[in-house]
Amino acid sequence: MTNPSGDSPVSLEVIEGTFDLARQGRTGPLGEMIDAGVPIDLRNPRGDTLLIVSTYAEQEHTAADLIRRGAELDAVNGNGQTAISCAVFRKNETLLRMLLDAGADQNAGGLSATAIADQFGLADMRTILDEYAAR
Repeated sequence: MTNPSGDSPVSLEVIEGTFDLARQGRTGPLGEMIDAGVPIDLRNPRGDTLLIVSTYAEQEHTAADLIRRGAELDAVNGNGQTAISCAVFRKNETLLRMLLDAGADQNAGGLSATAIADQFGLADMRTILDEYAAR
């Protein structure tokens, strides 16, 4: 099977295993997979990236490592979600600030991070987004 993003041939088993590592916060083994040639911006059949999945799963160390390694910050999955929108939805201030500090675009995706904060009444997340937008 080819990686859904078309970057390289990667089997579905490798894709699933790699995403499990990101979801479980297994930063070391995930890094080894990337070092061995698994694309850092690999996508699963839903269009998620490793950064989106690790952010949604609130795996801060894994997300930080992926950011350090150069993961695409503004990748959009099949539902229009980005890592930053996942951080807002999960109400994770640490991940939100980490992504914003790294340069993630709070307006990327089908619904911007601000729109998600407003839709779900996440005033604390909206305050952080506004703080960064004012910079």
